[in-house]
Amino acid sequence: MTATVTAAGTTTDATAGRTASASASTTGGPALRPHAEDAFAGELKALAAADDRPRPTRWRLSPWAVSTYLLGGTLPDGTVITPKYVGPRRIVEVAVTTLATDRALLLLGVPGTAKTWVSEHLAAAVSGDSTLLVQGTAGTPEEALRYGWNYAQLLADGPSRDALVPSPVMRAMAEGMTARVEELTRIPADVQDTLITVLSEKTLPIPELGEEVQAVRGFNVIATANDRDRGVNELSSALRRRFNTVVLPLPATPEAELDIVSRRVDQIGRSLDLPAAPDGADEIRRVVTVFRELRDGVTADGRTKLKSPSGTLSTAEAISVVTGGLALTAHFGDGALRAGDVAAGILGAVVRDPAADRVIWQEYLETVVREREGWKDFYRACREVSE
Repeated sequence: MTATVTAAGTTTDATAGRTASASASTTGGPALRPHAEDAFAGELKALAAADDRPRPTRWRLSPWAVSTYLLGGTLPDGTVITPKYVGPRRIVEVAVTTLATDRALLLLGVPGTAKTWVSEHLAAAVSGDSTLLVQGTAGTPEEALRYGWNYAQLLADGPSRDALVPSPVMRAMAEGMTARVEELTRIPADVQDTLITVLSEKTLPIPELGEEVQAVRGFNVIATANDRDRGVNELSSALRRRFNTVVLPLPATPEAELDIVSRRVDQIGRSLDLPAAPDGADEIRRVVTVFRELRDGVTADGRTKLKSPSGTLSTAEAISVVTGGLALTAHFGDGALRAGDVAAGILGAVVRDPAADRVIWQEYLETVVREREGWKDFYRACREVSE
């Protein structure tokens, strides 16, 4: 007869893991990058207090409040909820409602479209814990999605509940929480298919013990995958049917992308104690313009067609370039963000293939940047680091 392991069977494991994570950051000083539920604890608390709408079982917030947390808004008491995702509202609404059903959520898109960011914040708002995470790589073993063993105990006492080490997915099933699987298509296909029984039957067999973990209400999975990874480890049709796929697009307009980059740079800069750069908006706009033009293969005015380099030139990379420029001017400059502070970062983002991409970059500099009014300093700085 098959026994069933209930939520009580893994409460200690899940709680211990979360406590260990929290204590590590407190004993070692402020965390460099706090988890979403810690960084935005005030907003989540305010939303919970103001949220009078129905909540699915074990959800910390209603679907409406989860969407507000991601998209931003102002609560009746005047509390401002900062946007975590700048994009179409319907995309967020579909993602949130998927998690309220029995279907898992797959966030799909090119690199740098905030898939991981959205996944983390969804888990934080829904379950209050974004740390039940499996990071997918080519070497991810089946144990990362199922369970492993404490081999010292296994050898000493044989298979037992005490010797079993639950995966984040198993813990989420037992606790009615949201598990996250990053870069799903990077995981070998046979390991991916471990999720089929979990997502279809909502059970995870433990044949060594003659038991199984049954998912309690509230459990779901958020997975992410890159468009660029198609053909690496394609999802089987059986597994793909278990997911509702939501495609996260690149920012639709320059203004939207500029807003995203500015917000994230400000957040990262404050976490790194970097001083706010006066008049840095001009350089941020230049970085965004360069990335969008080379990514789209045409200048902003639509008059000149361009060759696109091999890199993705994503919004995330633009954020990295600007953050690097802020660090440069803070430690080796006068604190004002200038063209010379971002030029090297742009070169590194654009020229991934030293042969082909360098030619594309040089052509862009000479045909577009050199002739653009008000960009002479930017042209000189880019030429200097490109030679």
